[in-house]
Amino acid sequence: METNNIIIRVANIGDIHYATHITDEMESSAKARGTGIAKRSPSYIEQKILEGKAVIAVMPDGGWVGFCYIEAWEHGKFVANSGLIVAPAYRKSGVAKQIKKRIFDLSKEKYPEAKIFGLTTGLAVMKINSELGYEPVTYSELTDDEEFWAGCKSCVNYDILMSKDRKNCMCTAMLYDPADHREPEETGEDFKNNSKIYERLMQIRQSRLLRFFNRKNAGNGDSSLAKAVVKLFFKPKFN
Repeated sequence: METNNIIIRVANIGDIHYATHITDEMESSAKARGTGIAKRSPSYIEQKILEGKAVIAVMPDGGWVGFCYIEAWEHGKFVANSGLIVAPAYRKSGVAKQIKKRIFDLSKEKYPEAKIFGLTTGLAVMKINSELGYEPVTYSELTDDEEFWAGCKSCVNYDILMSKDRKNCMCTAMLYDPADHREPEETGEDFKNNSKIYERLMQIRQSRLLRFFNRKNAGNGDSSLAKAVVKLFFKPKFN
């Protein structure tokens, strides 16, 4: 497919007609993955566009390609780049990485002192984030804003999240701290060198969490092995 002509830019009022298509694609993609994201309405997407807090990818003829938006928490202390979605025909073309880079830059422009974080169940997004300078962290390093966590209610894994007191779930938490971070070249290289380990640990953690959740009524479900896996996967931020 032709991707050289894709236009990636900050969304504007002329793009609000894409809102319903974007939310439909978000829901369809989440169902296909068997996971979930906070469900958003077309009006919410329209609001983000009008606030200048969204990035859109389109073809010169107006065909929609992809989208992502910014959410701020704790009065701008934390920022999340949320709702990344790419039209099926353009997936695995590299456009998702370009959108993530533009929304990341926009976040730093609008909230220069904010910690930028994300939650993902996918190794591909983890790779993109690593190449931008994000690092894996524990959930305790994310925002405490109740509104953010309430957004997880539409996720199919919400019960698992709550059963673990919001300390762990299927998603991997990643964070970029403007006051304390490594260069993207370093974090990207780290992911490249350890991607197989990250993948395996992600699989182990998800397997353990599912087993814990399935038998939670028979006991607390924890074990020293499960705790060791979580501790190993969610290692402290790199020095």
